[in-house]
Amino acid sequence: MGDRPNGTAMEKGCREIKYCRKCLMPTSRPRIEFDSEGVCNACGHAERKQQVIDWEERGKEFREVLDRYRSKDGRWDCVVPWSGGKDSSTIAWKLKYEFGMNPLLVTFSPMMPNEVGSRNRESLIRAGFDHLFFRPNQKAHRRLARRFFIERGNPKVAWDAGVNALPVQVAVNYAIPLIFYAEHGETEYGGKVIHGQSGKVRDFTEVIEHQIGDDPMNWVEEEIGEKDVQPYLYPDLDYIRERGVTAFYFAYFNKWSMYENYLYIRERIPFQTHPQGRTVGTFTDFDSLDDKMDPLYYYMQFIKFGFGRAVRDASRMIQNGHMTRAEGLSLASKYDSEFPHEFFDEVLEYLGMDEEAFHEIVDKHRNREIWERVGGRWVLRYPLPEV
Repeated sequence: MGDRPNGTAMEKGCREIKYCRKCLMPTSRPRIEFDSEGVCNACGHAERKQQVIDWEERGKEFREVLDRYRSKDGRWDCVVPWSGGKDSSTIAWKLKYEFGMNPLLVTFSPMMPNEVGSRNRESLIRAGFDHLFFRPNQKAHRRLARRFFIERGNPKVAWDAGVNALPVQVAVNYAIPLIFYAEHGETEYGGKVIHGQSGKVRDFTEVIEHQIGDDPMNWVEEEIGEKDVQPYLYPDLDYIRERGVTAFYFAYFNKWSMYENYLYIRERIPFQTHPQGRTVGTFTDFDSLDDKMDPLYYYMQFIKFGFGRAVRDASRMIQNGHMTRAEGLSLASKYDSEFPHEFFDEVLEYLGMDEEAFHEIVDKHRNREIWERVGGRWVLRYPLPEV
């Protein structure tokens, strides 16, 4: 999902938080880097996309990769980790209908699937795709969600592991040599880029460190056995190499924009957006639509790092030239702090807790470098700048 609400609240030390001079991303985003002019490295990458990268040459390189892996006998020749959202659906459509590949779509189930996500998945499958949908043991999955919400302020730790592990498990077990992921978040949205090929080839070691950050075998306890964590286990790296599985980022070869992906896929399938006209916590209606847990997931990002879903969306659209900084600032100021009221009762039931316990856990993970109590309520020490 890009901006990941992992980690725990820091003690009160109060380092100043600054915002990128081009977009709205704060210095509190994990691993982000700012240059001497106060511009984040996500904006630097966006500028390179527009002015430096030779996309025609990248396109040639992309076709060479596809020709190297394209099936000659009708077998699946690539795996697409697929949520049914606008990004992964755009990748799947382009691979099959523009480049003649035969992708297998692989979905690790949303934690709490909703109707919009189900309908969007069904629309693409009906357009001519093969699909594997995996739903883990819900007794164990819910227990892990509750545990990690309490311990880490992130109910989706196990889901994060599963969504990363399953496509690789499928590729290895079905002898499919190629996986296409969407974008390298550290490159695209600001973070730590380990080496020059990070944005092109998926580094499985980096995934374990940045995306999963834990060994699911560490989760085994009295009510979670080894058999319960199998869906979350990443295949052994030596075994992945032996099986010849390689993973690329689609965004390295094709200029990436979440908004343009939405415009692309809505012209090809009846892609549904949020029925209320926007998603809770932001101004967009077309992104991360498939999981009832997501409003809480992004709200905890706001609690930990001082920026929420609206800042995230606005920054991405500013970087790709789809809105001005002033427009993004106005929208983010209006929606970024919104409480995740949609599906809230269902989420509490899923996590097995009441509202009082919920708020106690939220405040436990509230970053005291970012928040302070004023007049009996929590306020940001370094709020968004004025419009």
